[in-house]
Amino acid sequence: MAPWRRKADGTGERASEADTIVPTPTQKHSICMVSDFFYPNMGGVESHIYQLSQCLMEKGHKVVIATHAYGRRKGVRYLTGGLKVYYLPLQVMYNQSTATSCFHSLPLLRCVFVREAVTVVHAHSSFSAMAHDALFHAKTMGLNTVFTDHSLFGFADMSSVLTNKLLTVSLCDTTHIVCVSYTSKENTVLRAALDPRIVSVIPNAVDPTDFTPDPARAPRGRITVVVISRLVYRKGIDLLGGIIPELCLRHPDLDFLIGGEGPKRIVLEEVREKYQLHDRVRLLGALEHREVRDVLVQGHIFLNTSLTEAFCMAIVEGASCGLQVVSTRVGGIPEVLPDDLILLCDPTVRSLSDGLEAVIGRLRRGAVASPAAVHARVRSLYTWRDVAERTEKVYDRVCVEEVLPLAGRLLRLRDHCGGVAGSIFAFVAVLNFLFLLLLRWLVPDQGMDRALDASGPQALWGPPQRDPPAEETGQMFNPYRLARCLTPTDWPDV
Repeated sequence: MAPWRRKADGTGERASEADTIVPTPTQKHSICMVSDFFYPNMGGVESHIYQLSQCLMEKGHKVVIATHAYGRRKGVRYLTGGLKVYYLPLQVMYNQSTATSCFHSLPLLRCVFVREAVTVVHAHSSFSAMAHDALFHAKTMGLNTVFTDHSLFGFADMSSVLTNKLLTVSLCDTTHIVCVSYTSKENTVLRAALDPRIVSVIPNAVDPTDFTPDPARAPRGRITVVVISRLVYRKGIDLLGGIIPELCLRHPDLDFLIGGEGPKRIVLEEVREKYQLHDRVRLLGALEHREVRDVLVQGHIFLNTSLTEAFCMAIVEGASCGLQVVSTRVGGIPEVLPDDLILLCDPTVRSLSDGLEAVIGRLRRGAVASPAAVHARVRSLYTWRDVAERTEKVYDRVCVEEVLPLAGRLLRLRDHCGGVAGSIFAFVAVLNFLFLLLLRWLVPDQGMDRALDASGPQALWGPPQRDPPAEETGQMFNPYRLARCLTPTDWPDV
């Protein structure tokens, strides 16, 4: 039976067999990942984009990344395997997110989409204004769009209300949405008033070769609790400040190893100073991604005190290094690990303290699985290749969907976003379309140079350590700009 096809007016109809296009397994896509958050900034979104892009390129797809400039890092850079990154000169407004006006980014993003022959625009994170801009411009240009939501939001405070309204506008005609957990899916569907059938759940993953256990690094005769997190309110640092003195008093052989930076660091420093715990509570400050594993293997227990999380990559990394995991029972965390690999607690000092004491007792009795056994379990649960395979199916699906024309978009915006907000953003969509026509008149698509494919089926470049033939590229090859970029944190600033 032929599948349903979405029409421009938002209704559906049964497509005829002649209208049905079945994507073949060999279909390759040209994908542009867009987000304000990418390396050298460190975090879960950044790691997700990088790892997913590498696995998609491994499967033969072309992938480029668009983000804003970070200090001196501007223009085009290359990562492992020819992953091309556009650092666009857009003004950062707050917390590494750019200012949005729906217009100033259109010339730059259009240039990227046209030069790279992009067929799918994949935006990441509700906090990224650049991601919302890219979705808006891509739909104006008639491109297929995918959005991945990495966060949970509330519904009561003013910040959440405004963000949810922006998300409703951005996603009302986005082809497909991906969430990292079922809790995140429910949250996104409610916030943006979406049809659940166009929302998929694809979890994050961990590279098991980067996070391997090393029991010899953990101190003998003492128990170390490791915390690696941004030191902000949302991560429950106030709870951590209440747990530390209580447990250190009860257990003289207990130490805390804390990695991360943020405004709540002062809370931990005050606790350490007040209770004279300088030799038992170590604050490591900001960590680079390559340093995280070396910190994790120095502990026995990984503690997560977050007040809200959609997935929480940190607990997967901790378990992959063989640590016993204690975490708050919030958001999508209960979906991440099996019950025998994690102890869930309420987000209170008393509950977390009781949970830590229970795990400490198991460690002393030797009633826990070995780090190697825990690592073997985790590496079978989450792999980036599995994430890439499932994301590839999403791309195959969206490429046979109809992209709404301008008239359909205006109707959808007014019907989906309400009379007032819908009319305002419908007017913005018209202005965006007229601005696109002006740009196409000034610089036609046909007159724009096509970029060389560094990845994908037509890639002219090989692995980073091998120089491409000069007669194929037609350009001067700079080995310093590619061969040195073997990791995202080792980029030259030339």
